Amino acid sequence: MIGQRTRNLYSPNGLDPFKLSRSKIELFTECPRCFYFDRRFGVGRPPGFPFTLNSAVDTLLKKEFDIHRARGLRHPLMEAYGVDAVPFQHEMMNEWRENFKGIQYFHRPTNFVITGAVDDIWINSKKELIVVDYKATSTTSEITLDAEYRGGYKRQMEIYQWLLRKNNFKVSDTGYFVYANGDKDKEAFDAKLEFKVQIIPYIGNDKWIEPVLGEIQKCLKGDIIPDASEKCEYCSYRNAARLYEKNT
Repeated sequence: MIGQRTRNLYSPNGLDPFKLSRSKIELFTECPRCFYFDRRFGVGRPPGFPFTLNSAVDTLLKKEFDIHRARGLRHPLMEAYGVDAVPFQHEMMNEWRENFKGIQYFHRPTNFVITGAVDDIWINSKKELIVVDYKATSTTSEITLDAEYRGGYKRQMEIYQWLLRKNNFKVSDTGYFVYANGDKDKEAFDAKLEFKVQIIPYIGNDKWIEPVLGEIQKCLKGDIIPDASEKCEYCSYRNAARLYEKNT
């Protein structure tokens, strides 16, 4: 079955800490029903297509900022946008960026190990860590954080801020999105895609995270499958298909 998994499923009677990634917390906020199927039964949503160009931009930005990290210098973008910071140097940086590892924290009240792989971390003159997330797109419209789907970007950053704070780091409320916007106004492709890069600040608030972790624990321990979110397209499709299956 597509999406069927048997590893890292939640057992209500289990005693071992349960690993819960940033993306699974986001899945719960999107649709508790999809989350329950995923973490209790191993039935995940159908996978989307990989954004390989976005991944390439992400990798190149990391390499570029790592050059300045090694030298202890500000990146030109930081200077252009007046960001008082340099890339943060730490022995755990590579692991914090690695999927399935990332920054980790054991949340004792729920017995969850929360994980999240960050794109980058800077540090300002106040010795506060700054969470940085790389994004890539191609649009002629002004890039803002107002679109509904970008609420997930904000929650993503807030979870990283929370994880760093729980690991006893001093963290700035302000994080930054480094947005690479592919330029479609060129006369020809010429085997290259050029990007305009901008920095968008965001003031995070992580107060929602611990209450949501409590809700997730209650959801996973229950034996009743939660209701679907009204906006969940996956559940809407499954419900519509089920009606036709019953009539054939």
